Amino acid sequence: MGDVLAGIHATWEFDTDSVLIRFERGIRTPKLFQSLRERRIPYAALSSVTLTPGKRNTVVLRAVPRPGADPLVEAASGQLKEGCDPYRLVLPAEREVLAEYYADELRALLDPASGEPADSFLVAAPEAPMNFKAYDGRAGFDGERISFRWSWTGASSTKWKAGDQTFRVSELAGIVWRSPEALDGYLRLVPRAATPVDHRTGGSLGDLHGPGGTECTVGGMSAGGPAEPPAARADQDPAAVLFGLGYGPVHESLPFAAAVLESVRRTQPAPAAATPALVSAGRRDPADIAERIHHLGELHQAGLVTDAEYTAKKAQLLAEL
Repeated sequence: MGDVLAGIHATWEFDTDSVLIRFERGIRTPKLFQSLRERRIPYAALSSVTLTPGKRNTVVLRAVPRPGADPLVEAASGQLKEGCDPYRLVLPAEREVLAEYYADELRALLDPASGEPADSFLVAAPEAPMNFKAYDGRAGFDGERISFRWSWTGASSTKWKAGDQTFRVSELAGIVWRSPEALDGYLRLVPRAATPVDHRTGGSLGDLHGPGGTECTVGGMSAGGPAEPPAARADQDPAAVLFGLGYGPVHESLPFAAAVLESVRRTQPAPAAATPALVSAGRRDPADIAERIHHLGELHQAGLVTDAEYTAKKAQLLAEL
């Protein structure tokens, strides 16, 4: 497409097979966006596109990722607040017509398999090395190993007795990330030899976790797949770091969890499957092309598209016939 759509906190740059989301840096921009900086999202990783009214005279263009396509979304497991959703682009309400045009453009580029879960990650994970400070220690990841170095002011006696920990990615089946914004948030590593847990209570089948909210293990097969091993609370488990107020915030711990999850998934054998096509190579429906050219003309007349942009885009659409 070659077009750019600037919104609040982010700018979307459309390419032939993907959209590059560049996040702004500023005091009002969510820290998670600033940490991510930019993300390239293949159209093959999307399942749908929506345009809805937003707050305070805005509209929201949202590209909905396919389940299993983005390690960040899989690690978050539905725990991100709406304002921290990296797939949302908020625009002033007066740009609704332009946003609707781009929503239609994106829908036309969705993969034929967009309604199905992805067999593998299609969006790149944050890159290692990375680290963050948790309440009871410091977590580090170099791309192959995860290390936990305990803090003498926060770690439990159980963790001190166990000593600092190092885990190879190849030894893991998945991770559990419980948001720091929730009570007793933590990051837990799940070894390959895992015993099923009771996801109704968030604890093991032997009730060794104690009381707590529900949690979702993500790893080798899919979200909620490899189960967490029986263990004590996160503050007693040497395979987990505990979050706290100001320790292990979302913008540090979630990219970390996504990077670990992607590495874990990559080390596990996956069933052979055909690689999904990025863009349909077939010719477009002439009626669809005519409707989009008409829509483009309306944007041009309204002054939302320049003469050069109108001419270039019209030529591109005609070439698809």
